[in-house]
Amino acid sequence: MTGQRTVVRRAPGKLFVAGEYAVVDPGNPAILVAVDRYITVTVTGPAEAGVDISSDLGPRGVRRQWRDGRLSPYGTDGERDTRAGLAHVLSAIETVARLLTERGFPAPAFSVTVESGLHDNGTKYGLGSSGAVTVATVAAVAAFCGLTLSDEERFRLALLATAEIDPKGSGGDLAASTWGGWISYQAPDRSAVLALARSRGVEEALRAPWPGYEARRLPGPEGLSLEVGWTGDPASTATLVSDLHRRPWRGTASHHRFVRTTTDCVRAASAALERGDGQELLDQIRRARRELARLDDEVGLGVFTPRLTALCEAAEALGGAAKPSGAGGGDCGIALLDAEASRDIARLRERWASAGVVPLPIRPAAEGNEE
Repeated sequence: MTGQRTVVRRAPGKLFVAGEYAVVDPGNPAILVAVDRYITVTVTGPAEAGVDISSDLGPRGVRRQWRDGRLSPYGTDGERDTRAGLAHVLSAIETVARLLTERGFPAPAFSVTVESGLHDNGTKYGLGSSGAVTVATVAAVAAFCGLTLSDEERFRLALLATAEIDPKGSGGDLAASTWGGWISYQAPDRSAVLALARSRGVEEALRAPWPGYEARRLPGPEGLSLEVGWTGDPASTATLVSDLHRRPWRGTASHHRFVRTTTDCVRAASAALERGDGQELLDQIRRARRELARLDDEVGLGVFTPRLTALCEAAEALGGAAKPSGAGGGDCGIALLDAEASRDIARLRERWASAGVVPLPIRPAAEGNEE
């Protein structure tokens, strides 16, 4: 195995269009769109030994050594073994290394640099930086080590890497970052695929069926403009999803209704995209917003903040459809408006700005992870 001297890969961020919260359970669909903000990962080598990491998502100048298949700090004198800020990068590298080991190759040595376009002076926009950095790291490390992988294999490695950190995450962000464009996604049982990889190896996990899982491209909406607003308030998807999992709401009649209605909404929205029915898509986005609001009222998660509510109401007043993107609680919201109604789009951006919502110049990204 001969690695290249320098490999650069990048992966786009994402926005959820519909299906939040329901998608965390295996087999429930969601729609996502990749966006033209990227995380870039550069791998160079050879390093002296182990792995050196510099990242604007976490601490810079970190050195790690291989120890029992894991990347651990050098030395023991007062050095704290923390993975904070680097957990997804480290897990991605370790997962690729497990595949290399199964194929008879030694653990790699190199330097990694991570640069993020999904943040504003260190503050995240909520565009899926954890997923994008995982996908870009898997792609860059695999290419540096001479592995030829399909998009499907890169996605599966990325999902295994993120599931090691938090198996509750759906992996929808990984699918958008891998394939790009508009995506219909259903999650597998992450605990089951982790158990498969641990018992039978990563190679087998790349080949075996993953029940419930599906990822496929959708056409973008015809005649509609995707507008993105940032609330300026960072939110933790993992915290909100974990909070919901702890609530007695799960398993109740209300929970089943939410999943049933959300699933029907996502499938109807996917069908609308496939046949180019913009009005039906708008109707389903409004329906998805109402269902998220009902969830928020019943459970009290804090999905809708004042700025997210203002974002949605401004779009509705101009004939569009809008909702929080992702878990809510801050981060971004999306709106769809008639692409020909340039005056309405300008008004929307003005109303957002007056409500403290920052209009972001973001467009869908046609491609996923790339050089």
